[in-house]
Amino acid sequence: MQQLANEVPVGVVTHYWTHLGVAGVHLDAPLDVGDRIHVLGHTSDFEQNVTSMEIDHVHVLHANAGADVGVTFGEYAREHDLVYKQVAPGEIAEGESEL
Repeated sequence: MQQLANEVPVGVVTHYWTHLGVAGVHLDAPLDVGDRIHVLGHTSDFEQNVTSMEIDHVHVLHANAGADVGVTFGEYAREHDLVYKQVAPGEIAEGESEL
């Protein structure tokens, strides 16, 4: 699978803690608990809802661009995997879906 038309890039995986099922993600755009994300990398390709997110071990419901967050992942992720947020077609600004 590849990036879909209704997805915008929000960050990149910087670390994955296998024993916790948590990925460290550096955000380039805001992210909220409840958002639907798509994780895409060389061998990773899965979609899930953001169910838990932390900044410095404190649970948060929202994180802004520039934040480093821990996100619970349902599948294994790898460093440098890209994280996309799925949005309604009307929410994508012109040219934003292109890398």
